[in-house]
Amino acid sequence: MNEAKNTGLPILRLYRKSIVIICLLALWLIAPRFIESMYFPPLGIILEEFWRGVKSGELWINMYTSLRVSVIGLVAAEALGIPIGALLGWFKRVNRYLDALFQVMRCTSVLALLPLFVLLFGAGELSKIIIIAWATIFPTMINTAQGVRNLDPILVRSAQSMGVRGVGLFFKVILPSASPYILAGFRISASISLLVIVAAEMLGAAHGLGLMIYNASHNFQVAKMYVGMLTIMVLGVALNAALVKLERKVTAWRGD
Repeated sequence: MNEAKNTGLPILRLYRKSIVIICLLALWLIAPRFIESMYFPPLGIILEEFWRGVKSGELWINMYTSLRVSVIGLVAAEALGIPIGALLGWFKRVNRYLDALFQVMRCTSVLALLPLFVLLFGAGELSKIIIIAWATIFPTMINTAQGVRNLDPILVRSAQSMGVRGVGLFFKVILPSASPYILAGFRISASISLLVIVAAEMLGAAHGLGLMIYNASHNFQVAKMYVGMLTIMVLGVALNAALVKLERKVTAWRGD
């Protein structure tokens, strides 16, 4: 009896979380019957356009291009952001001198800098990778620094008393203890990467979901535009769900 109840719990939780989305989809199916608008096509037409893009391969190519550029830029940002954040969190003097500079860089609009990056690095993928890295490095850097600052000093002193110092202290104590903060920053950065790549592709690209949405809107292919928008939305939700699971596994030692 208890096993049956436990089996049904995940399904019930999923239903509760998605009930609002289900209602909105139902409304989307019903509304076009009473409201005729060229800007709000029925859900069935959008699904037909989605299937057409899948069969032709166009949607896969655009999705692959956007994801590949986003992942490269995100990985580059994490590779730089985690050590820099740890440095800022551990050494107060370094943070004192560099904090103002990083705050100015962080508060500068990413999209305002995009034309500059295009001028410096061209209109190809390199400029998009760099702008994504720029946009996503700061959440990871700030969260990592905060996680290092919040380390239990007793834990650090205990590790040092056992001879753990230098690089070993960083990898065995500091990084694992700050991992919840790092992963929280990573989730924010991953969401930002999808937003930035769409905007960057609208300004110039050979392929990508952003270019697909931009061209569809200018050619008045409304259903195709919605397909691109919904694809980005689904990718963002799936990415966030995967990172939440990763965070739970990595931080299982906390016992939350």
